[in-house]
Amino acid sequence: MTRLRCAILDDYQNVALKLADWSVLEDRIDVTVFDKPFISRDEAVAALKDFEIVCAMRERTPFPRDMLEALPKLKLLITSGMRNAAIDLEAAKAHGVTVCGTAMVGNPTAGLTIGLMLELTRKIGFEHARMKAGEPWQVTLGEDVEGKTLGIIGLGKLGTKVAKIAQALGMKVLAWSTNLTPEACTKAGVSYAAKDELFAKSDVITIHVVLSDRSRGLVGREDLARMKPTAYLINTARGPIVDETALLETLQAKKIAGAGIDTYSHEPLPTDSPLRKLDNVVITPHLGYVTAENYKRIYAEMIEGITGFLKGEPVRPLN
Repeated sequence: MTRLRCAILDDYQNVALKLADWSVLEDRIDVTVFDKPFISRDEAVAALKDFEIVCAMRERTPFPRDMLEALPKLKLLITSGMRNAAIDLEAAKAHGVTVCGTAMVGNPTAGLTIGLMLELTRKIGFEHARMKAGEPWQVTLGEDVEGKTLGIIGLGKLGTKVAKIAQALGMKVLAWSTNLTPEACTKAGVSYAAKDELFAKSDVITIHVVLSDRSRGLVGREDLARMKPTAYLINTARGPIVDETALLETLQAKKIAGAGIDTYSHEPLPTDSPLRKLDNVVITPHLGYVTAENYKRIYAEMIEGITGFLKGEPVRPLN
């Protein structure tokens, strides 16, 4: 039997081979791990041109039509999760590439969202770093989230989870999205608000919608201008949902209290990004889904997907 080559992409923490049993494939598959992002499309093509199987971690490495055209040996592309906006599914199908997905565990992004909110309001990490550095005792004055209003853009599974945690902290919750109805909000136990109202009334706004043509630029300059000067914006969804230029200018002018950002239009975030220099921003390197529990499930199901493909029985096909 001809052995196939499998590439595991963007394993930044070098954990893919430790968190799942790839030995079940060793008699049929040669696995190569790439632990750093590709600098360009050409670098990615040069590295992957001899691989029949690619395991991709969400949108870290894009696979548009021109990329797929440049990888004639590719037969199976597995992504973590059941959605990946960076893969052209129709182009993959046209080039005979089967695309499959994996399940994910729970809602780890909910915890990160709340963590960013608490860091913005209580400065936990900031004070931790000061104490480690031997700085003087207490310089910040925190804010209590109890009694404050959380505005949620997108009340799906993740948004609803965040709402419940916020309510447990004593927060009032408003929600809006393009298709959200007052009836759906009532069912979830939160209050419906029009978009303008949500931006004007919320003390913290958090985004939980999927990136699509409709949601790209959903939060624009006018929306940011409606926010209270004491309010915070949190984005753990996708960078392009927010007008990043407008957000940067708003933060630089201190027109809002701050932002917690986990996702960016360009990832990894460039080292010279102005966001890295602002003192009213908490930034994290797209950690929303990055947990050991989630990765164990993802890599186990990638192995399952490869096994199914070898049998001619694709598992969780997306195209």
